[in-house]
Parts: sequence; structure tokens; C-alpha cells
Amino acid sequence: MTTAFGRRPAFMALAATALSTPALAQRARFPDRPMELIVGFAAGGGTDVTARTFARFLEKELGGSVVVNNRPGASGEIGLAYVARARPDGHVLGITNMPGLVTLPIERRTPQFNLNDFEYIANLVADPSAFSVPAASPIKDFADLVARARQAPETITFGSTGVGTDEHLALVLFQAAANVKLVHVPFPGAGPMRTAILGNQVEVGGLNVGEVAASPQGVRMLVQGGAVRSSFAPDVPTFKDAGFDVTMSSERGIVVAKGTPADVVARLREATAKVANDPAFKEQCRIQFTDMDYLEGPAWRDRLEEANGRFRQMWQRQPWSEG
Repeated sequence: MTTAFGRRPAFMALAATALSTPALAQRARFPDRPMELIVGFAAGGGTDVTARTFARFLEKELGGSVVVNNRPGASGEIGLAYVARARPDGHVLGITNMPGLVTLPIERRTPQFNLNDFEYIANLVADPSAFSVPAASPIKDFADLVARARQAPETITFGSTGVGTDEHLALVLFQAAANVKLVHVPFPGAGPMRTAILGNQVEVGGLNVGEVAASPQGVRMLVQGGAVRSSFAPDVPTFKDAGFDVTMSSERGIVVAKGTPADVVARLREATAKVANDPAFKEQCRIQFTDMDYLEGPAWRDRLEEANGRFRQMWQRQPWSEG
């Protein structure tokens, strides 16, 4: 209905405005309560440290509180499953750890989540996998580890943060490349694993480069899984330096539950991009010996899909659930 001048009556315009106001107000209020950032590992590891740093900067961008909540277990699956099942409104975020984000649904008969259960905000950082030993270990260097593993198969213990995690898959790839077999011992996080290394409960541990470089007391890094040597540990060879075609890193990014409204996802992506480009955040990552690897949601999802194909082929050739 229009007037003679072709305009809506005033009451209709007011009604339309009233109908649109709640939606606009709802968008403006996000977040309207404290947010959770879920970490699928025990406190003290690299993923946990990245999460706590990111949370502080995200609070500044969004103007609300972000509480880090550790839900360790099952190589990170418990935490990611919690995020996948959360109310899809953007108030429950998860920090992922690749390759576990991709590999857990591959290796488990009844996975609690899959790649389609999330909206992808952005990847933040990458931290190469590394093999470390107690500082006083009789294992002198990586070549010595290889020699000992060949001389005495299935006697050297290797700690990881769980089946399908980056350090466990680095072990699997190394064992295949070197034709050796170590005894895999999983832990709920890097903190408990470091304690086990320091206590000589395991002979070798799969701590990441940043985890060792940030706290080198009592441990000695033998080799790392980056494509090139790390500026944080320039004297530590890569697997490729030692003649083994192995690369592996922990990639850490942010997700929310599938079905989160598009405007909330966009708000989170915008805020995360600002955090990732904040010089103060970059400096904190440098101080924590972690390389920036920012990649926005859609491009990150594409990279994960490519990794999914590679790991599925690897699983068909060499299932890693037992090794």
C-alpha cells in the first residue's frame, strides 16, 4: 500500500524499522556473555600457550572476556568434540592442532567430530615437531638415536601427546624412513610429557621446537621436522638434513561450531585478522618461539582438505594407530 505520493504510510515504515531492530541489536551485542576458548590438551604445552596469548588479544578486539578452558584427552578429540557440539553462536571457540584436526577422524572408527563440523576462522601459527632427550641422556645426537634404535628395536621409549598428533606422526614417518621401531608412550599434553622426559620416564619426547626453545632447561633437542632449520634452533638439524624425507609441524588455528551465523563468523574472522596483524601479538609469538602462519578461514579450509587427502593415502599405506 502506498499514498498518492508513492510512499509508505508512516506506521508501516515504523513497523519495518521495529522488526529489523532486534536483529541489528543482536549483531551489535556479540559477544553478549563470556566466551570460551577450548584447548584439547593439558595446560603448559605449546597449543595452550598460543591459546592464552590469543585470548588476551581477542578480548581487546571484541570487548568481552575470553576464558581458556582445557579439556584434555584422546589426543585432543575431547576438546574438539566439545566445540563441535556447542551451541553454534560463536561463544565457544576451539584452538585446533593440525594434523590431529585432520587425522583423528581418519584413524578412529567412531570419531566424535569431522572436518564438516566446524566453521573455520583462521590458522594462526606453526611450530615444527622435534625429538628431544633429557639433557644428561647418553644419546649424543640424532645419528646416535638412529644407531641405537637399529641395534635394539622396540626398546627406546618415545613420548607424544597422543595418537595422531604431529609428534606421533613424525615418529611414524621417521620409523618408516629409517626402518626402526620405538615404543610409543602417549600423554595428555606436552606439560606431562616434559615432566616424564625430565624424570627419565621416557627416553625421547616429541616436544615442538617452540616448546623446547622457550624452556630448554633439562632437555636437549636432537632433530626437528621443519622444511628448513628454525631461527629459534639454528644448530638443530632437520630430518632432511639427516637424510630422511620427513616434515611435520603443529599448525594451530581457531574454529567454531558449524551453523554459527555468518555475521558472527565474519566478526570473529575480522577480529582474528586484527590480532594476527597486531605487532604486539607477533612479538609475543616470537618471544614464545612460534612462527606466524596466518591463513584466513576459506584458504585454511582448502589447505586442510588437501592435507586430508594426503593423510588418508598415508593411512591406507601405513595405519599409525598402533605405532
